[in-house]
Amino acid sequence: MGDADLPDTVFRVEDVPYDWLFERVKATVHHGGAGTTSESLRAGIPTVVVPFFADQPFWGWRVAELGVGPEPISRRSLRVERLANAIRRATSDRGMQARAGALGRRIRGENGIERAVEAFSFHTGKAS
Repeated sequence: MGDADLPDTVFRVEDVPYDWLFERVKATVHHGGAGTTSESLRAGIPTVVVPFFADQPFWGWRVAELGVGPEPISRRSLRVERLANAIRRATSDRGMQARAGALGRRIRGENGIERAVEAFSFHTGKAS
């Protein structure tokens, strides 16, 4: 967005830690990169994905398949009404919110580094 003039209802920041921000919002809207998607899922909140590059469409569809967000909105079909409907659904669908919360608890309960070392050790035949 650069130095674009923004309305008073929009607060522009350069950088905000996702773990801090996502625990303060009811849903996220983002591009669907693997890192942002994982942080959003870890927070246990519904996720609206607007993909535009590389693996982002995959993560958008994965979010929808898990029932923790609506179907992704391609950049070509992005319209105010469509985005507003997706946000409305993400913030009001109790089933989606419950699934997102359960998935977030499950992800936060994992010890990812330990599991990665175990998997690596298993596949290389080396004990950890």
